[in-house]
Parts: sequence; C-alpha cells; structure tokens
Amino acid sequence: MNLEVFVLGCGGMMPLPYRHLTSALVRREGDIFLFDCGEGTQVSLRRLNLRWKKINAIFISHTHADHVTGLPGLLMLSSQVERDDPLYIYGPPKIAEYIETSKNVLDMYINYPIVVKEIRAPCVVHEGEDFYIRAFPLRHTKPCVGYALEELDRPGEFNPQAAQDLRVPCGPLWGRLQRGECVQAQDGTTVYPEQVLGPKRGGRKFSFVTDTLPIPSIAQDVRGSDLLICEGMFADDVADQAAEKKHMTARQAAKIAREGQVKQLGLIHYSPRYTDHELGALLDEARDVFPNTVLTRDRMNFPMPYAD
Repeated sequence: MNLEVFVLGCGGMMPLPYRHLTSALVRREGDIFLFDCGEGTQVSLRRLNLRWKKINAIFISHTHADHVTGLPGLLMLSSQVERDDPLYIYGPPKIAEYIETSKNVLDMYINYPIVVKEIRAPCVVHEGEDFYIRAFPLRHTKPCVGYALEELDRPGEFNPQAAQDLRVPCGPLWGRLQRGECVQAQDGTTVYPEQVLGPKRGGRKFSFVTDTLPIPSIAQDVRGSDLLICEGMFADDVADQAAEKKHMTARQAAKIAREGQVKQLGLIHYSPRYTDHELGALLDEARDVFPNTVLTRDRMNFPMPYAD
C-alpha cells in the first residue's frame, strides 16, 4: 500500500514568492489527508496535479492565519465539482467559528457536507480500517495540536510451504489464512493463521508538528515516526526570540527527532527572515544533532515505503 507525503508550503508568518505557507498532504491509497492549509495550498495542489477533489479530511494545528487562510478558497473550489462524501475538518477550539464565519461573510456556495469537529488533545480524531490519526497537545500562544498518522501492525509473511505441509490447498483458503481466519485442512483438522504466518510486521507512522515550544512530551508522541515534519523556524542565534514567540529552533526540532528515535526529520515553517540560501544555517544546526534531516521545500515529495 503506497503512502507518501507532499509538502505544499514550507513557510511561516507570511507567504513569499518562492515559499507558500505551511501545508502538507498525505496520500495513502484512496485516502487523502491535508495537514494545515496556509496561503498557496491550492497553487501547489494544481502544480503537483494532486487529486484535491478526493481530500477526505483536513487537520488544522491551530487558528493562526498562516495555517488556515487557504481554507476558504479550498472549500469553495471543492464546490465546483460533484461531491457526495463529507469533508471532515478537525482542529482546536475556534476552527468551527472560523469556517462558519468564512462561509457567511463570503457567501460561499457549498454543495457537499462539511463536518467540523473541534478537538481537545490528546485524542484519536480519525480512524480507518488499518490506521488512525491521533492529536497531541503542543504549547503555543493559542491552543495548538500536533498529529500522528499511525498504521496498525500487518500480518506476518505467508509461508506457502507450511500451508501445503498442513494440507491446505492453494486457493481461497490461503487468502482466508492471510486475513487471520482459521480454515479446515483436507484431513479435517483446523489450521490457525499463526501456523502459516511469520511474525507481525509494523506499520508506518507520519507525524506533523508545528508552532510550539519544545516540550518533552512531543518526543514521546512522535516516537518511531518514519517521517517527522517539524517546525524549525529559527536558528540558534535568535533562540530567545523563538522562546518568546513560543516557536522552536531547528536544533530543538532535531533534539526531538533524536529523542523520539524517528527515521527522518523534515524541517518546515521557516521564518521569512531567512532567504533560501540562509536556510542552510538551520540545516547545519539540525544535522549537528540529527544527521538525517532535510529542509523541506514547496512541492517536495517523501515516499514512505514499508521497512519490510
């Protein structure tokens, strides 16, 4: 099952000609999830030719303008096509008011159901058959949450020879065993899935963290992530300003990645004070702590294959 992450915008505070505001999209087979929706989100969606019409749910970290100002346009755009499935929008308190006010003031034409759910982290906010999306608390100047998409464990690899030795004929019975069901062998004995399956295999995990002080709980919440997209808004020399504004430096983001034993860190939500060339300083400071760090850029793609 394919899983990939697209960074639609990597900037913070104000959009720049070469840097849209923070937004990331996760595509997992038929599911498409959007995390934050800053200015420029629609532009990146179109340039990447992503199927924005199929977005199932939007997860908002908080209601500061640079994380939500792309929402009204996206909601109106979605009314230009036929859509029966509801669009779920999750976020901290005030997200429902923001959406309702935008609809009223802009006199939006909406031809599909929008379900807005205000959340109080920690909690599971969205679930599928074999995954869930969990929100966890961050510490910013207003209520703010991070998100983690986690897949459930997969069955172990199927051993055809073991099934044959147990007199289970090739065919539908093998499929039932792989789905975790017991079957009857040709001699009438019961064959259990664990007799023909190897150890369970882990799923994948994606975490999204932005606009927060580096509180200790974050490392636990993102633990084991295959990919952590995390704000690294400032360099070390303005760490005092970062703390005052309740943001993180790139080095602090890297410490979270190291303590959470994540596999890859993608920095995001850069201050507009840094040109693209100057972002190299943030990358160097983060890599001092966590070498497998990259600077995300608008429209960057992160494939997330299974480890086994």
